[in-house]
Amino acid sequence: MKKLKTKVDRVVWITGASSGIGEALTFELNRKGYKLIISSRKLSDLQSVKTRCPKSELISLLPLDLMDRDTMSEKVTEAMSFYGSIDLLINNAGISQRSLIMETDLQVYQKLMDVNYMGTIALSKAILPYFVTQQKGHFVTVTSLMGKFGSPFRSGYCGAKHALHGFFDALRMEHEIDNIKVTMVCPGFVNTNVAINALTADGSPQVDNDVATKNGLSPQVFAKKMVKAIEKEKFEVYIGQKEVFGIYLKRFFPKLLHRLVLRSKVR
Repeated sequence: MKKLKTKVDRVVWITGASSGIGEALTFELNRKGYKLIISSRKLSDLQSVKTRCPKSELISLLPLDLMDRDTMSEKVTEAMSFYGSIDLLINNAGISQRSLIMETDLQVYQKLMDVNYMGTIALSKAILPYFVTQQKGHFVTVTSLMGKFGSPFRSGYCGAKHALHGFFDALRMEHEIDNIKVTMVCPGFVNTNVAINALTADGSPQVDNDVATKNGLSPQVFAKKMVKAIEKEKFEVYIGQKEVFGIYLKRFFPKLLHRLVLRSKVR
C-alpha cells in the first residue's frame, strides 16, 4: 500500500518569497518542517532568506520573474526537479498601486495586470498538468480584500485582484474531479513594504508608507493564520483587523461600505 504523505513531507513552492508575507510564510513553513521552493526576482534576496531559516537544508531557490511568462514551463520543470513533485503552489508575488484613475498611465494598469494576474495564471497553468497527472495539488493564491471590494487609489490593483478570484473559482470547479484544491487568501492591512513599492500614476514606486499599512498585522502573525487556513484547505479566507468587516458590508450593505471607505484614510 502506498504511504500517504504527512503534511511535513509536502513540497511547497512560494512566489514573492524574498520579503513581506512571502518571507514570513517561508519562515513559518520551514519551522513546521515543509520542503520549500522559494522564488522571487533576485537570487541574492532568496539566499538571504534561506540563511536565516532554522532548517535551511529544506529550502531550494528558484529565481522567477512573473513578467517572463514565456519561461513558466521551464521554471515548473526546474521546480519539479528539486524534490520530484510539488504539492502546493502559493501564488504570493505581486505589486500594489496608489494613484487616481484620471492621473494613471495605461502602462501602469498593464503592468498591474501583467504581474498580478497574467503572470500568476501563466505559472498556475504551467504547473496544472503536473497536478492533474499526480491527481492532487493545491493552489493557494494571495489576492486582497481589494479583490472583493474597491477602494480609491487602487483601481488597477483592485481590477487585477478581482480577476484572480474569477479565474481560480473556475479552476476549482473544472478540476475538483482531479483532486485539485484552491484556497483564496485575502489580506487586509499587513505591515510590509507593499505601500512603499506601490506604483504611482507614472509607474514609479510610492516610496512612502501609509498609516493603515504601518498599523496592520505583522507578517509573522499573518503567516501563522494563513498556514492554518491552507492546512484546513479553506476555499477562501479573510485575514486582517477591522477592515475584514468590509467583506460583509459589501455583501449586505454596499452603500454603507461606500460611505465608510470614502471617510477613511485609504491612501
